[in-house]
Amino acid sequence: MNKIVEELKKTGTFFVATEDGDQPRVRPFSSVTEIDGKPYICTNNQKKCYAQMIKNPKVEISGMQKDGSWIRVTAKLVRDDRDEARAEMLADPTGPSNLYKLGDKIFEVLCLENGVCTKYSMTAEPIVIQ
Repeated sequence: MNKIVEELKKTGTFFVATEDGDQPRVRPFSSVTEIDGKPYICTNNQKKCYAQMIKNPKVEISGMQKDGSWIRVTAKLVRDDRDEARAEMLADPTGPSNLYKLGDKIFEVLCLENGVCTKYSMTAEPIVIQ
């Protein structure tokens, strides 16, 4: 499994930071899966966060793990318009299959391109995971 996906799944809920003009915005996400060996998240194209992600695809993601460590992922989001990618996201246990369906015209999947994950702890040096 992709190491970034593995780390994000360990957090359960993770927070995605976007930019809205001069104001940062942070929102909780929980859906993440590996598609073609790369990490993917998803959202609704009617949400403000989606518009922000399209305008500036650079994001930072953070989440706390049960062992007290935390991660920070930096990446560029790239929209994937393939129904195959949407189907894989919906099939994943974290996928929001109760919210979206193939062909609903609102479900979007986004690849985390060039993602770098750093794992932090109060008791050890940071570990870079790619």
